[in-house]
Amino acid sequence: MKKILALLTIAGAAGFVAAQPPPPGPPSVATTLKAGYERIKTNFVKAAEKMPEDQYNFKPAEGIETFGQRVAHIANQMGTCSTINGARKPSSAVGKTAKADLVAALKESFDECDKAFAVLTDANATEAIAAGRGQQPRVNVLYGVVVHANEVYGAMGVYMRVKGLVPPSSEGR
Repeated sequence: MKKILALLTIAGAAGFVAAQPPPPGPPSVATTLKAGYERIKTNFVKAAEKMPEDQYNFKPAEGIETFGQRVAHIANQMGTCSTINGARKPSSAVGKTAKADLVAALKESFDECDKAFAVLTDANATEAIAAGRGQQPRVNVLYGVVVHANEVYGAMGVYMRVKGLVPPSSEGR
């Protein structure tokens, strides 16, 4: 009886081990970059929406862009993302200073970038695309969008903190 119970236990354990999914492979470059893009897009739009309208002209020191100019600066990514998508488009943020106009231009630019990130795969990540004055691997151009937006968002966190606002990426901590 003990032998049968031992055999059943071993067979059951072997069946459990065999039923486990295979270990995951290496992380996907495309999936990882897309996740980083989604995080910065969400934080950037929330920050632009959170800053009060009357603070869009605030700058922490002379010689530094206003909060609104920082939002417009990232809305200008429209040019990069639309070029990736096949036809360069100008940003609608040019010359705008009102919060509603700048938030709308920012969202429009992220909509364009959504399209560029949607087609990124590990298979086409190293494909050469038009960028700047030449060709770059697709992943480099899109990584640049994420890095630059994070850089500007980090600086904007100072603007928000000076005004007593918690940046979206720090909320709930």
